[in-house]
Amino acid sequence: MKPRITPFLASVLVAFGASAHAAGDHGSGHDHRPVHGGVVAEASDMDFELVASAGSLRLYVRDHGQPARIEGASAKVTLLNGKDRAEAQLQPAGDRLEAPGDFKAGPGTKAVAAVTLPGRKPVNVRFAFR
Repeated sequence: MKPRITPFLASVLVAFGASAHAAGDHGSGHDHRPVHGGVVAEASDMDFELVASAGSLRLYVRDHGQPARIEGASAKVTLLNGKDRAEAQLQPAGDRLEAPGDFKAGPGTKAVAAVTLPGRKPVNVRFAFR
């Protein structure tokens, strides 16, 4: 007799797979925790870490846990704090994309980054500061 997968068992397996995926490690040996003290979001199989501080707004990009190539990359970040809105154009600066300025981001702040990396399609990344 062949084992049958009931709808209940199928839903349990799907839920287990989704929770393993959300836990941060996709079996590729990397997780999605912040490395630079910012907020991490995943898009297009890459990790984006946004760090807002007095003096600069920085975006770090990792591809499977390793720093991504950012020469020729650019990003436009929009920060939303309630009714306040700030925009910044980020350019390569060492191992990150960066824009100078005083950026306030705290609990409740949301951000959207439109990122263009060399050799890839542009990607929109959403962040939520907690």
